[in-house]
Formats: sequence, C-alpha cells, structure tokens
Amino acid sequence: MYHDHVRRDKLTSKAWFLGVLALVIMAVGVMGGVGHTSLGGLIAPIAGGLPGGEALVNVWVALALALFLTLNVYLLGQLGMRLQVAAVWLEVFSLFALFFYSFDLSYSFILGKLAFLVTQGVATTLYISAMSIAIAFVLAMVGAIAKLSDNGFAVAIASFYTSFFRGVPLLIQIYLIYLGIPQLGYVIGAIPAGVAALSLCYGAYMTEIFRAGIMSIPKGQWEAARSLGFGPMRTLGMIILPQSLRLIIPPTGNQFIAMLKDSSLVSVIGVWELMFLARTQGREEFRHLEMLITAAVLYWLLSIVLERVQAHLERRLARAHQH
Repeated sequence: MYHDHVRRDKLTSKAWFLGVLALVIMAVGVMGGVGHTSLGGLIAPIAGGLPGGEALVNVWVALALALFLTLNVYLLGQLGMRLQVAAVWLEVFSLFALFFYSFDLSYSFILGKLAFLVTQGVATTLYISAMSIAIAFVLAMVGAIAKLSDNGFAVAIASFYTSFFRGVPLLIQIYLIYLGIPQLGYVIGAIPAGVAALSLCYGAYMTEIFRAGIMSIPKGQWEAARSLGFGPMRTLGMIILPQSLRLIIPPTGNQFIAMLKDSSLVSVIGVWELMFLARTQGREEFRHLEMLITAAVLYWLLSIVLERVQAHLERRLARAHQH
C-alpha cells in the first residue's frame, strides 16, 4: 500500500478515540476480573486505600490499566513510523517474555538441551523443508502448466492432484504414504515419507499460485512471442515466467514458512526433527513446557530469517520489473 501524503490528525491523537479506548479496556478488565490476577496483586495495596476498598479493587485495577494503556497508545502515536514500529515490537516482545517468565522455567535445563535441539532438530527440520519445497516447486510448475494446457488428460490429472492433496489433511497424507506404500511391497523410510507428503501437499497449493501468476500476464505477450516464432516452452521460460515470478514469490514464500512449521507433523512417524526432539527431551525430566517454548522460539527465529529472505527477493524482483 502506498503511503498517504495527505496531512491529517493521527487517530491516536484524537480525544474521542482515546476516551473510547480507555472505556473499552476498563470494561474488558472489569468483566475479566483483572483485579484478581497477578497484576491486580501489585495494585491491590494501593487500591485498598481508595473509596470502596477491597470491594471495588477490580474497578480500580481496571481503571489504572486503562489509563496506563491509553497513555501508552497516545505516546507511541507521537513517534515516527520507524520508531513506532520498533517501540511496539519491543513492548509486545517484553510482554511475551514476562508471560513466559511467569512459568517458573528451568533455564539451566533449556541451555543444556539447546545445542542438541539446534544441531539435530533444527538441521533436520531445515533439510526436510528444503527438500520438500524444491520438489513442491517442480510439482507446482508442472501442475500449473498442465492445468493451463488444452490437453484433457493433463488437465484431468492435475485437477485431481490438486483436489485430493488440498482436500485431505496433511497428517492423514503422511500416514497414508508411510503406512500405505509398504502395502505395495516397498518399505519407505520416515524421512522420505515425510518429504513426499510435504512435497505433494504443498505442491498442490503452489500449483494454484503458479497458475494464477502465469494467468496474470496479458495474453497478448504470449501471442506476440508466438508470432515471432517462439515455441511454447521458450515463450513460457523467457517471456511469461520471468514476469510472473514477481507475483509468485510472495505467496510461495508464505508457503515455505507454513511448510517449515508443518514439518513438525512428520514427528508422528519418528523423524528426529525439532518437534520430535522437543517432546522426547522434555519427557525425560517432565520439562515439557521448557522444551515446547524453546521449540516455538526456534521455529519463530527460522521464520524471521525466511521472511527476510523473501523480502530481499521481492525487492530485487521489483527493481528488475521497474527497469
């Protein structure tokens, strides 16, 4: 979305908005019983000396919270765009950190297991995801071309493929491949089964992304290339696909991030990826929460890295399109 250069008052500076925000926060706090939470315990000694005392402690705590959050929104609204984004990120991250800190976690246990989770779990997760996205990319390209062709057999097979693998839950697909293929006389390993399921599932989703990207290019460019003597594959590879990549990359990047998280499902067939190790390592000393939170943070960090890579690719393709 383009930045709006029309000057106008910020919503966070308007008295009516701040008043409504404060009332909403206070109402939610009162109905949610914020006075009986750990936050209420911090303010209760002060609220006890106010009119109504202990009977209205919930109201006073909710009022204090509403005033604090409303003032915070107002002050953040006065910052520039970059500072505002950084400040909000820092505040939300701090709230998450406080939330996890309240769990009384064993950080020594986390540090003791972290290296193993990274070297074994993260490495396996990245390996499975990279293999799966590469295969899914090829499947999506073939599927998109097939669905756009005028060959009835190709259209039928591609449409059946996308219908089935988008319509059946990924977990069932993993079990069908891992347990079903041996019924045909071929024993498949856990990692190949997981890669096959992820590739087929996300290849089906990406087929529609590729098809939409190719169809977004005006038909006249295809016709012009064909009139110059270009063959279908040469036209597709040199004219159509380079232009459609600018539209294909963003949703494909999102699919890669989703696949990275969905790779945790292959843990059900015994693959030693991040989620599997987090469960097994936490089970040894009944430290499930420590390992699950650690796994969540590692998945998040991997997703952030992929988001940066995706943003870099989008900028490069946007510059190339401008030239």
